[in-house]
Amino acid sequence: MDDVQKDLVRATFARIAPISDQAGELLYQRMFTIDPSLRALFSIDAAQQGKKLMAVMAMAVANLHRLHEIVPAVRDLGRRHVAYGVKPADYDTGGDALLWTLEQALGADFTPEIRAAWTACYETLTGQMKDAAYGGGAQADPAGHGGLAAAAD
Repeated sequence: MDDVQKDLVRATFARIAPISDQAGELLYQRMFTIDPSLRALFSIDAAQQGKKLMAVMAMAVANLHRLHEIVPAVRDLGRRHVAYGVKPADYDTGGDALLWTLEQALGADFTPEIRAAWTACYETLTGQMKDAAYGGGAQADPAGHGGLAAAAD
């Protein structure tokens, strides 16, 4: 994930922030449409879960310029997701739902460049999560090297 991509993610997230509650709920509704079995992983409704997700995303997006500082928290989140029953393939479903939600929220402004930036961001963050949860805990390089996921969420 390069600096241009980080700037694109921050700029587009800022545009979504005013509707973050709706965007978060829409993301979970889409995820449950793609894979209804994922609904069983959540004890709260999509609206509440969406608010939690958007708060975590806001923290991550605000700190993309110092990714190395948030990697420990991101990796801890990945380890917690195992306890919730999240499987590695579920990250792909989440990525598809995220990109779909961004496309709905941004409309024609969701360009291929913005899609690529969000895909890189998602792969970087979830790569850390999956590495911590399923990869034996080896510290992957947050710059995007060394075993990060190749497919988006």
